[in-house]
Amino acid sequence: MELLKRKNIKKHTERVLQFGEGNFLRGFVDWMLDVLNKRCGGDFGVVVVQPLEGGRVDAINEQDGLYTLYLRGLINGVKAEEEGVVDCITRGINPYEDTDEFFKCAKNPKLRYIVSNTTEAGIEYRKEECDFKNTTFPGRLTMFLKARYDAGLGGFLLLPCELIDKNGDNLRECVLKYAADWDYGADFIKWVNEENVFTNTLVDRIVTGYPKDAADEMEQKFGYHDNMIDTAEIFHLWVIEGSTEFAKELPFDKAGLNVIWTNDVTPYKKRKVRILNGAHTTLVSSAMLMGVETVREAMDDEILSEYIKKSVFEEIIPTIDMEKNELVKFADDVFDRFRNPFIKHCWSSIALNSVSKFKVRVLPSIKDYMVKFGCVPACLTFALAALIVFYKTGTPNDDKEVIDFIKRSSTAEILSNTELWDDNLIYLHELTEKYIFMIEKDGVKDALKCVMMKGSIE
Repeated sequence: MELLKRKNIKKHTERVLQFGEGNFLRGFVDWMLDVLNKRCGGDFGVVVVQPLEGGRVDAINEQDGLYTLYLRGLINGVKAEEEGVVDCITRGINPYEDTDEFFKCAKNPKLRYIVSNTTEAGIEYRKEECDFKNTTFPGRLTMFLKARYDAGLGGFLLLPCELIDKNGDNLRECVLKYAADWDYGADFIKWVNEENVFTNTLVDRIVTGYPKDAADEMEQKFGYHDNMIDTAEIFHLWVIEGSTEFAKELPFDKAGLNVIWTNDVTPYKKRKVRILNGAHTTLVSSAMLMGVETVREAMDDEILSEYIKKSVFEEIIPTIDMEKNELVKFADDVFDRFRNPFIKHCWSSIALNSVSKFKVRVLPSIKDYMVKFGCVPACLTFALAALIVFYKTGTPNDDKEVIDFIKRSSTAEILSNTELWDDNLIYLHELTEKYIFMIEKDGVKDALKCVMMKGSIE
């Protein structure tokens, strides 16, 4: 079978420099640029830079930057699939082997955007010498920006996709520190601040990568061989904290894409953390105690499905200060994603560090609910009780100190441990203890039935 190659597909103008050749960027940003090119007559070509020495740009170049993206999921509860060849990538550069070609890109006046996804640990600063191979991603970016500045060209719109809070602000701070360490000068620092825009972004899409079990079948359907097949869910969301003027440069909305330009990404992050991540963390301990293995199986279980819907729609959404219809639509999309038959999302992986996740994802909803309604939310407090029982009797995956403390401590001691929760939660003791008693006496399923009928024990 013939390898996927360019034949009558022209290359687009190189306007985007992308640090990262992995599945996520190819299934998210590159796909969006490809849609922009095809639906709106855009001309956005992407130069992919390999961030680590052991990367995959050779495989990208072997296929002339082409690859097939296969999207699979549910839309309004109905199974949907679509596939297409993404052709916005023009080439890949391994800067460790061809450093000159990397810096040559800085002199391209048509280059306007910089995208990155170098994992959560990628945006880091280390005080060190100016050494290209041994510095961090922000260090190499600083060198690239200096080459751009020396060429007398304007700056960039930077769109980091790393999953850390304030990713753009953190990246800019690292660049400025390196610029100071390496004596790049006050004029360069001024240019960085005035000519470049470092946006904070929120990205949301599950990209499942190369389909090992289905690749041969897919290739038979495609009619060509593709070593770079990528798969992802249909849902996508990109929130970018930046001037809406940039939306005219990158008119994703006109291409029908779920991209939001805003002056504050915070409420969107709050929505994602509390509804999407919060739902996972609310449900995980109960599901694990019931022996349910995957998120989809939990959504197929009548009790667990009813429980998480009640938690989200009646206890989490009322605590978020955003348009209710927008929150309900987001939650509906979340549950479609949870039911996605093409994704096997195991509770055992979600359960990692559940205590710290509960503190960030669920506890704020409990507190805001109590402030707003003057009572303790039943479903979310049940999640806390289930978490404690799971840590005492199940197979938690957490720091040994945390697990050992919970196993040997009373409910009151656990809730009043401010090192665990950054707060004293003794005010939740009465209801939590009652729910623990119910779980231990009747099991999770019967306890959940009782909670959803009564809210608490009289």
